[in-house]
Amino acid sequence: MASSHSSSPVPQGSSSDVFFKKEVDPAKHIRPVQSLPDVCPKEPTVTDQHRWTIYHSKVNLPAALNDPRLAKRESDFFTKTWGLDFVDTEVIPSFYLPQISKEHFTVYQQEISQREKIHERCKNICPPKDIFDRTLLHTHDKSRTDLEQVPKIFLKPDFALDDSLTFNSVLPWSHFNTAGGKGSRDAASSKLLQEKLSHYLDIVEVNIAHQISLRSEAFFHAMTSQHELQDYLKKTSQAVKMLRDKIARIDKVMCEGSLHVLRLALTRNNCVKVYNKLKLMATVHQTQPTVQVLLSTSEFVGALDLIATTQEVLQQELQGIHSFRHLGSQLCELEKLIDKMMIAEFSTYSHSDLNRPLEDDCQILEEERLVSLVFGLLKQRKLNFLEIYSEEMILTAKNIIKQCVINKVSKIEEIDTDVVVKLADQMRMLNFPQWFDLLKDIFSKFTIFLQRVKATLNIIHSVVLSVLDKNQRTRELEEISQQKNAAKDTSLDTEVAYLIHEGMFISDAFSESELTPIAIDTTPQRNASPNSEPCSSDSVSEPECTTDSSSSKEQTSSSATPGGVDIMVNEDMKLTDLELGKLANNIQELLYSASDICHDRAVKFLMSRAKDGFLEKLNSTEFITLSRLMETFILDTEQICGRKSMSLLGALQSQANKFVNRFHEERKTKLSLLLDNERWKQADVPAEFQDLVDSISDGKIALPEKKSGATEERKPAEVLIVEGQQYAVVGTVLLLIRIILEYCQCVDNIPSVTTDMLTRLSDLLKYFNSRSCQLVLGAGALQVVGLKTITTKNLALSSRCLQLIVHYIPVIRAHFEARLQPKQYSMLRHFDHITKDYHDHIAEISAKLVAIMDSLFDKLLSKYEVKAPVPSACFRNICKQMAKMHEAIFDLLPEEQTQMLFLRINASYKLHLKKQLSHLNVINDGGPQNGLVTADVAFYTGNLQALKGLKDLDLNMAEIWEQKR
Repeated sequence: MASSHSSSPVPQGSSSDVFFKKEVDPAKHIRPVQSLPDVCPKEPTVTDQHRWTIYHSKVNLPAALNDPRLAKRESDFFTKTWGLDFVDTEVIPSFYLPQISKEHFTVYQQEISQREKIHERCKNICPPKDIFDRTLLHTHDKSRTDLEQVPKIFLKPDFALDDSLTFNSVLPWSHFNTAGGKGSRDAASSKLLQEKLSHYLDIVEVNIAHQISLRSEAFFHAMTSQHELQDYLKKTSQAVKMLRDKIARIDKVMCEGSLHVLRLALTRNNCVKVYNKLKLMATVHQTQPTVQVLLSTSEFVGALDLIATTQEVLQQELQGIHSFRHLGSQLCELEKLIDKMMIAEFSTYSHSDLNRPLEDDCQILEEERLVSLVFGLLKQRKLNFLEIYSEEMILTAKNIIKQCVINKVSKIEEIDTDVVVKLADQMRMLNFPQWFDLLKDIFSKFTIFLQRVKATLNIIHSVVLSVLDKNQRTRELEEISQQKNAAKDTSLDTEVAYLIHEGMFISDAFSESELTPIAIDTTPQRNASPNSEPCSSDSVSEPECTTDSSSSKEQTSSSATPGGVDIMVNEDMKLTDLELGKLANNIQELLYSASDICHDRAVKFLMSRAKDGFLEKLNSTEFITLSRLMETFILDTEQICGRKSMSLLGALQSQANKFVNRFHEERKTKLSLLLDNERWKQADVPAEFQDLVDSISDGKIALPEKKSGATEERKPAEVLIVEGQQYAVVGTVLLLIRIILEYCQCVDNIPSVTTDMLTRLSDLLKYFNSRSCQLVLGAGALQVVGLKTITTKNLALSSRCLQLIVHYIPVIRAHFEARLQPKQYSMLRHFDHITKDYHDHIAEISAKLVAIMDSLFDKLLSKYEVKAPVPSACFRNICKQMAKMHEAIFDLLPEEQTQMLFLRINASYKLHLKKQLSHLNVINDGGPQNGLVTADVAFYTGNLQALKGLKDLDLNMAEIWEQKR
C-alpha cells in the first residue's frame, strides 16, 4: 500500500520543511476586503478570550450616535454624532506636518532594492504556499470525514480486546446467538459486522497510506542513510579505541609518575593542614580554662583578647566543626560575664581609691590595674564607667565632711554626744576657733581628694588619648598599605601573565608550598593562649602559627601613662574618633564636677552652721579670716581642676553681703550715737589718731597696729596736723576717719564686696553731712544735746570738720578706684556728688557767719548818729563784736579763710554804713559831720587791722561815700 503512493512529496508547513524556515499563516497572504468594522460584538475565541478589545465596551456605536435631545433621528452622520452645533468647515493643513513626496522614500527604496530582488527570486522558485495549503486542507478534510465513520472506541489509546466491556462493545453476543431458529438472520448480521469492521480497516489503511505517502521522501532518505550511518559509527569506534590506547601509553610513560608525585605533595599538604587544624582545635579547646585563669588574676584585657581571637578562629578557620558548635555562644556569655565583672571591679577600685586614708602620699592606687580596667571597658564600649566614678566621688565627699566633724567633736570634752545625738547639732556647739579649724581641715582634705581624683582621671585620659592616637596611625598605615597592595597587584598580574605566556603549569600544591613560607615571614605569630607552645623553625607544622585574620588585629603600639606605666594598645578597639574625643571631654568635665561637688558640700556645711545666725554674728576680724580661708580654697581648687567653681564663691558673696549690711549698720548706728551726743566743742587729738593720719599721708590706708606703752606716754594734741595743716576737730570726726579706714581695710580684705562697701561708705558720708547740718545749721543740737545756742565757734568747728573729710575724699576715691573693674568706674561719681554736697555745706556755714554779723551791723548802725564823742558808742560796740568774732574763729579756721570771711563781713559793714550815712544826709564835703564820720571809720579800721592776721587786709573804706553827681 505504501508503494502505490509514489508521487512526489508535497511541501508541508511543518518544522521539517526544506523550503521554508518557519510556518506562514495562509491568511497573511490574502488581502482582506476593507470595510467598516462590525458594530455587533462577536463571541471571543479560546485564544483571545482573555484579551480586551473594543467589543468589551458596554455601549455600542448606534447607541452612542443617537442624540436624545433631538425629536427625530438625523440622517447626517456628523450631526448625529456631534450635535447641532457642528459646522462643516474646511480643515486647514497643519503647519507642523511636512509635505511628503516620493523623494522622501528614495533612500528607503535604495536600501531595500537588493532585498526586494532576492524576494522576487524566491517567489519564482517556490510557488505560493496557499495553493499547497488549499490542497492539503481539502485532502485533510476528506480524510477527517472518513475517519469520523470509525467508532471512537477503536481510536482510544487504551483500546484492548482483553477487556470484557471493550470486547462486548465491539463484538456483541447477540450476533452469535443461534437459539430459536434464527440462525440465518444471525449469520447475516455476523457477516454484516465483519464487512463493517473490514470497512473500518480499509479506512484506517487508506489514511495510513496517505500519511506515509506524504512522508515517503523522508522515510526512504532515512532508510538509505542508515547504512552510511553504521559505517561512520564503525570508523568512529575504531578511532576512539586507537586514541584511548595511545593516551593510556602516554599516561603510563610520561604522566603517571609526575602525577603521583603531585598527589603525594597534595596529600602531604593536606596532612599538614589537618595536623595544624587539630593543634588549633586543641588550642581553642583550652580557651575556657585559660580565660578562667586570666580572670582569677584580673587580666580582663587578656581574657577579652583571647575570646575575640578564639571567636575569629571559630568563624574563619574552624567553621562547621561539629564539636565546637556551642563554643561560640559560650564565649559570648563569658564575654558578657566579663563585662559585669569589669564594671564591678571598677566600682570596687573607685571605692578603694577614693576612700583610702587621705594621709597616704600615694596619688594613684594600683596604676596597672586601673589601666587594665580602662582598656577592657573601652574595648567592650562600656563608656558609662565615668558615671560610677562620679557617684563614688559624691559619696566620698559626704564621708570626708562627716569624718572630719566626728574627729573634731570627739576631741572636745564640752560636747556630750549622749545628750546631743545629731552630728549637725554637735557641730553647731563649736565656737568660732574650733569651727574654723574644722573648716580648715575639711578644705585641706578636699584639696588632697581633688588631687587624687585629678591623678586618676589623668591616667584614664592618657589611655583614651593613646587609643585615639593609635586609631589615627592605623588609618595612615592602612592608606599606605592600600597603595602598596595596588602596586603589588599590578606586578603580580604581570608575573602571572608571563608564566602563562611561557606555558608553565602552576598547581595548587606548588602555590601553597611556595607561598606559605612568605606568609610566615610577613605575618606576626598568633598567641591564641598564654600557655600555647611556640613554633619551631624546622617543624613541619610551621604555618599553624599564623593566620591572615589575626595578623592585622594583634599589632600593638606602646606608650606611657603619667605614672610611668607602659600602655600596649592593640587595634581591636571598636571606638570611633568621635566617641573617644567625647569621652576625653567627659573626663575633663568629670574633673570639673569633682570641684563642684566639693564646693557644694562645703556650701551645705556652711549653711548648716549659719542656721542659728552664727556667721552673721562674726566680727570683722573673724569674718575676714573666714573669707580668706574660703578664697584660698577656691583658688587651690581652680588651680587643680582648671576651672573656678561658683557655688562656694556665691555662698561667700552672700555671706559677705550680709556681713557688709551688718558692718554698715553697726557703724552707722555708732556714728548716729556720736553725733547725737556731740556738743561741737574742740576735742583733743590722741596720739593714735595722729599716727593714723600720718599713715594715710604715707600712702597706707589701713588701721595701724596698736603699740603697747609708747602711745600711753604721748599726750593728746590740741589740733590734728594733716600734711602741715592744722585741723581743729570734734571727737566724732576723729572716729569717723577711723570708721572710713575700716571700710577701706575691709575692701582690701574682702575684694568681692568693693562695690557694696563703696555704696555703704557713700551713704555713711552723706549721713554725716546731712546730720551735722541738722544739728549745727539747723540748731538741732539745742534739743538733742541741750546746747543753749549755736555759737560762731560751733559753726567754725563744724566747717573745719567738713573740710577735713573733703580733704580725704580724693584719697578714698583713689583707693576704691584701684580695686574696681573698669566697667565699674561709673560708681565713683558718688564721691563727686558727696564732695559737692560738702562744699555747699561749708559755703552755707560761711554765709551763716556773715549773716550773724550782718544782722548785728543792721541793728547797731541803724541807731548811729553823727555827733561827739569820737569814737562813738556804736563804733566801739561794732569793734568789740568784731574782736569777739575774730577770737572765736581765728584758732579754728586757717588764716586765708579768716581773711576771706572778714572781707565779706567788712563788705556787709560798708553797705549798712553807707545806707545809714545816706539816711542822715552826711556827705563827703569836708564839713564837721564828715570829719566825725571819718574819725569813727578810722577807729574801726585801726581796730580791725589790729586783729591777728588781718593787718594787710584791704578794707577800701572810701566806698561808704556816695559819689557826687
